[in-house]
Amino acid sequence: MKISKPIRQFIDQDLIIDSWESIEQYFENLTSRKLETESDFKLWLSDQSELDAILEENAAWRYIKMTINTKSKALSDDYTFFISEIQPKIAPYEDLLNRKLNDSPFSNALSKEDDSYKIMFRQVKKAIELYKEENVSIISEVAEEAQKFGALSAKQSIDYKGETLTMQKASVLLKETDEEVRKLVFNKIANRRRDDIEAFDDLFNSLLKKRHQIALNAGFDNFRDYKMVAMGRFDYSVQDCFNFHSSVKSEIVPLVKKIQQARLNKLGKDKFMPWDSDVDPEGKAPLKPFTDGKELLQGTIDMFNEIDPYFGDCLSTMNEMNHLDLESKDGKSPGGYNYPLYEIGVPFIFMNAVGSHRDLVTMVHEGGHAVHSFLSRELELTGFKSLPSEVAELASMSMELLSMEKWKRFYPDPTNLNRAKKEQLETTLKLLPWISQVDEFQHWLYVNFDHTNEERTAKWVELSSEYGTGLTNWENNEDILATSWQRQLHIFEVPFYYIEYGISQLGALSVWKNSLNNKELAISQYKKALSLAYTKSIPEIYHTAGIEFNFKKEYIAELANFVGEQLEELYSKD
Repeated sequence: MKISKPIRQFIDQDLIIDSWESIEQYFENLTSRKLETESDFKLWLSDQSELDAILEENAAWRYIKMTINTKSKALSDDYTFFISEIQPKIAPYEDLLNRKLNDSPFSNALSKEDDSYKIMFRQVKKAIELYKEENVSIISEVAEEAQKFGALSAKQSIDYKGETLTMQKASVLLKETDEEVRKLVFNKIANRRRDDIEAFDDLFNSLLKKRHQIALNAGFDNFRDYKMVAMGRFDYSVQDCFNFHSSVKSEIVPLVKKIQQARLNKLGKDKFMPWDSDVDPEGKAPLKPFTDGKELLQGTIDMFNEIDPYFGDCLSTMNEMNHLDLESKDGKSPGGYNYPLYEIGVPFIFMNAVGSHRDLVTMVHEGGHAVHSFLSRELELTGFKSLPSEVAELASMSMELLSMEKWKRFYPDPTNLNRAKKEQLETTLKLLPWISQVDEFQHWLYVNFDHTNEERTAKWVELSSEYGTGLTNWENNEDILATSWQRQLHIFEVPFYYIEYGISQLGALSVWKNSLNNKELAISQYKKALSLAYTKSIPEIYHTAGIEFNFKKEYIAELANFVGEQLEELYSKD
């Protein structure tokens, strides 16, 4: 598909954002403009939307470039400039514009006429309630400080056989069948992480203190309660989160333990060692679906074309526009993401591929996010595209499962294809307890905001016991288990953004389940739901996808049984 940036109607075509003064005039215009008719109001919304899209895309490119090369001071300074010099000055104007919107009689009329506006305007009302001028500078400080997590993580590497390996590349060796190799690499990784335990603790303590102050300034008892509102969780509560934690412990953890016990039996050990968690228990070499980023991309495009030609076209377009950076390299920030670019409407995929099966899943996952961006790019206002994570992650996690039958593009050998599918479903189940543990941990962190490092460690160890299988021997590596939360980017950079993965995983399993009964209908419902972006409530979007927005015990038990049955079928083919 041919895509170019739309002709700007309000902002100068050649705007360069190199100072606050370069954009101040547009905020002044929007703030002072008279809105005497509904047409005036709609044009004002459109102009504000254009400005939002341009600013968000500008910030996005600065972040993308910085994460691709964390060693560049210039790129880091460029991003820091935006969040420390531009964003704090935008915040007061955003509050003024929100109040102007909320006070306009036309906002009520539009909300009654169209749910799209109703959904967007309810977020505006919450933003007005949360805005405190004294928080502007603190929020800027937190955003700037949180980026230190990526820089700290990117510096971590090990030496192996004369080669410097990133943690991502080193972790691939933990799948090697030679236990001595796994043990050596694990110990190198563990020792390198030990060097930074104190640094990560210090960083989190600083973030914790600032976040608690933000909550107090906004009139909340703690940052957890503040974030539940700030993240727009209109459709579920703190108690629902607790119900999710409880359901995962009772319905998913026992199934994971059963799977892990079977693996342990095949491995011929009484207990796993920490370096055994990723190795194939039958001594098979790690799955290697591709050799480089080019092969990964082309294979994924081919798969997407088979699922739905539109999906493949999305990735091909991104490739033509150089909106992909897929391979792991020195100085690159860890992890992977799909970053929406609201003005051009074509997102950017960033990841650290090293040739593993996990990389294939990540590519498909981020590809699901990308398809979501394309399907919603024609929506009228930027605010309509500002997705809640429970919807965003439904797109990506569903794509992981919907693509499984097409993995033969990477695994022409039926035995390897069967193995890859088992790994996917087992990983899906194992991920749910981890997601729940991280979320429960964050609730504790911010409600007990005055905790010590030792109390924090003890809480994580306690939760590790509740969500774990008890099948791993951590002797002499207790500290690595106790600080394993430090590897979770979300805790540092985007607090409380994690349970959404669990909720969305349940939805994705339901989408996949539907596809096994009627693939054409399931894909159609999936695309229709994604095209809504955030113009309907989360339960309505899930309903459009043909699934429930539900994470109660009975529902989770039903899905757990379904996955268990699918795994049994795959096991029978061995």
